[in-house]
Amino acid sequence: MIKNPFLTYGYNGPEYFCDRVDETKRLTSLLVNGNHVALISPRRMGKTGLIRHCFAQQELQDSYYLFVVDIYATKSLAELTYALGRTILSELKSKERKAWERFIQVVGSLRTGITLDALGQPSWNLEIGDIQSPKVSLEEIFHYLSSADKPCIVAIDEFQAIMNYPEQNVEALLRTYIQNCNNAWFVFSGSKRHMMGEMFSSPARPFYQSASTMSLKAISSEAYERFISFHFQQAGKHIEPEAIRYTYEKFDGTTWYIQKICNELFAMTEQSSSCGIKEVDIAISYSVDEKNDTFQDLMTRLTAKQKALLLALAHSEKDVQPTSGQFIRKYHLTSASAVQRSLSALQEKDIVTSNNGQYFIYDYFLYYWLKQQ
Repeated sequence: MIKNPFLTYGYNGPEYFCDRVDETKRLTSLLVNGNHVALISPRRMGKTGLIRHCFAQQELQDSYYLFVVDIYATKSLAELTYALGRTILSELKSKERKAWERFIQVVGSLRTGITLDALGQPSWNLEIGDIQSPKVSLEEIFHYLSSADKPCIVAIDEFQAIMNYPEQNVEALLRTYIQNCNNAWFVFSGSKRHMMGEMFSSPARPFYQSASTMSLKAISSEAYERFISFHFQQAGKHIEPEAIRYTYEKFDGTTWYIQKICNELFAMTEQSSSCGIKEVDIAISYSVDEKNDTFQDLMTRLTAKQKALLLALAHSEKDVQPTSGQFIRKYHLTSASAVQRSLSALQEKDIVTSNNGQYFIYDYFLYYWLKQQ
C-alpha cells in the first residue's frame, strides 16, 4: 500500500494518476494504428507519466513489448546505444525466456557483456566504453526490434538530446533505422519545444512529417481539485478547495510541482485535520529550503551578468521582454546584446526557457528561492 498517494516519481497505476483521459485515448489510438508520435511539452508537465499510463493500458500490455528510454543525460551515439540496449534487456527480463534470448542472439557486438546470473536471468554488465562501434550495435538493436516475436513500442524521453551529439548526421541515421523498422513504433518525447518543433516541422530535417504531433498542456484546475480532494478524503483528511486552487496557480498547473506540494501537504496533515493556504506556503518553503545548497552552488557557477539577469527575471512580471530598454533600465543591466548573450547561456544550461518570445525560469522552486534573494 502506498502511504502517500501524491507521487513525485514513477508510475503506480491509474489510481494515482490524475486525469489525462483524452490524451491517453489519443496517444494509445495513434500507436495502435501504426503512427510514430512526437510528444512535446514543458518539462515536469507529465509526459513520462502519460507514456507509462498508456503503456499500462491492457490494449498495449497484451499485444506489444513496451520500452521507455530516458536519454536526457546522454552525450553521444554510444551513450544512446547503451541506454537503448540496457532498457530493452531490462524490460525483456520479465518476459518469457524466448523474448530475451532473441535479443541476446541478435546483438552480437554486445553479447559478451550480457551474462546469466545464478537464476538463469540475463544481466547487463556492459559499460559505455565497451560499446566500440555504436553504429553497428545500434543497427543490431533495430534488427532485434524488427524481428521480435511481438510488435514493439519504444518511447524515447528527451529526444532532442540527439541534436547535441558530436557525431554527424545522427538524426538521418536514426530516421533511416526507424523508417526500415516495420515492427516498432516510436514516441519521441521532448521538452524543448523550439528544438523538437524544428526537428519534426522543418522540411530540411530528416524527421520532417515522420510523426504525429501531440502537445501536452496543463491538467485543468477542476480535475486536480477532484483528484486531490478524493485522496485526502480517502485518508480521512481534508484540504480546502482554495488551497488546491492556490497551489495550482503558484505553479501554473505544472504537474510535478503540484504533486510535490500535495505530497508535503498530505504528510503534514493529520487524520481528521484540514489544511489550507497557510499550509501550502509552509510546504513551498520546505521544498525551496531543501534545495538551498543546490541553488547556492548553481549561482556560484554563473557569471555576474547571468546572475543579475536571473534575479531580474525572478523579480519581474512573467510576460516581460528582457531585452527591452525598460527592463534593462529597471534592473540596472548593461545592454540588450549582453542580456541576449546571458539569455542564451542560461537557456543552454536549462535554467531559463522561452515560449512565444517570453522568457521564464524553468524550475519553480529556483524561481521562488530567487525571489527571496
